[in-house]
Amino acid sequence: MTEKALYQISLKLIIKNEKGEILVLKALDDNFIYSGFYDLPGGRIDDNEFSIGFIDILKRELAEEVGDVKVVIYNKPVALSKALLGRVNKFRVIYIFFEADYEGGVVTISEEHTAYKWVKLEDIKLEDYFVSGILEGLKRYLQ
Repeated sequence: MTEKALYQISLKLIIKNEKGEILVLKALDDNFIYSGFYDLPGGRIDDNEFSIGFIDILKRELAEEVGDVKVVIYNKPVALSKALLGRVNKFRVIYIFFEADYEGGVVTISEEHTAYKWVKLEDIKLEDYFVSGILEGLKRYLQ
């Protein structure tokens, strides 16, 4: 019998402004997979969040990573992807992408990222900005 793999779940937000741009967050330089690339707001589900809805988890992650911004999050996932992460102890991650509309507020990034910007996905080469599961998920989102 084949052993079943265990996966962590990471929820990601594709936040669009009125110009059709999305909010991207520059990864820390010491993040060996994402160093030099961008990420999306969101993250993994905490152990104590099993009974909490995805939208509430995304709201927590959003507040932690970009401060007090106002968004409308849509409840239907728009893309899925997976990745193998970790330097030594590799772990599997499933990404679930949700869309949100930016309604206002000042983006204040946490120590998890070094900068942010708004980009129009159709105007950039995705491979110059994203890698791994984020790249795969955004490609699927655009299909």
